[in-house]
Amino acid sequence: MTRILNLESSTEVCSVSIAENGQMIDYIESHEGQNHAQKLSVFTDELLRRNQLTYRQLNAIAVSKGPGSYTGLRIGVSLAKGLCYANQIPLIAVSPLQSMSHHVSSNLKKYKLNKADNLLFCPMIDARRMEVYTALYNQEHQPIESVSAAIIDRESFHNLLEKHPIAFFGNGSAKCQSAIDHPNAIFIDNIKTSAQFMCSLSQEAYENNDFVDVAYFEPFYLKDFIAGKPKKNILKQ
Repeated sequence: MTRILNLESSTEVCSVSIAENGQMIDYIESHEGQNHAQKLSVFTDELLRRNQLTYRQLNAIAVSKGPGSYTGLRIGVSLAKGLCYANQIPLIAVSPLQSMSHHVSSNLKKYKLNKADNLLFCPMIDARRMEVYTALYNQEHQPIESVSAAIIDRESFHNLLEKHPIAFFGNGSAKCQSAIDHPNAIFIDNIKTSAQFMCSLSQEAYENNDFVDVAYFEPFYLKDFIAGKPKKNILKQ
């Protein structure tokens, strides 16, 4: 029996799941916004307690590696590292873009998608304004285009859309729908990052001994963090 705790904090969704042999047995998540600092560790403790498990009964911990929210990723990775170090268990890093794509491509009927050899999957994570973090995957879950930060306009994906139907989803896809108006573009609503979608990928990584270094692993930010200027100078009275 392989038990893996999955932590997802790369977007506004705060999500934790437990999987046994790659099958999710329970999860908790919140869509209320950036509350990961308050809820991620609480959700983790609650999930283990209600399934009568201890950290010592886990074989590994998987964490969303990014890209996504700088603060959310830091919180998730810090918690995962601390739990792995304290309990001497390995750490697995999972791409939130890949996990969303894997979920959708494994559930075509649920999302009313027709199976086609040339169907591609394009998960999108909001990166503010008209920019998204994105990648492209085929039905075999293999990457067609690597992860990038893309500014979306009417020319985005045009050449690929001429040859492929592409399913767009994730919290960054809705704002792109008006720009990407090709007939081969398919938009799926209400798909967000979730620890529910990490289970099979973290199990596969565990079986392949695909672990990251607990001491030195850092989230995949893709872009440098830039702090915004405060709206009000609090030093002035």
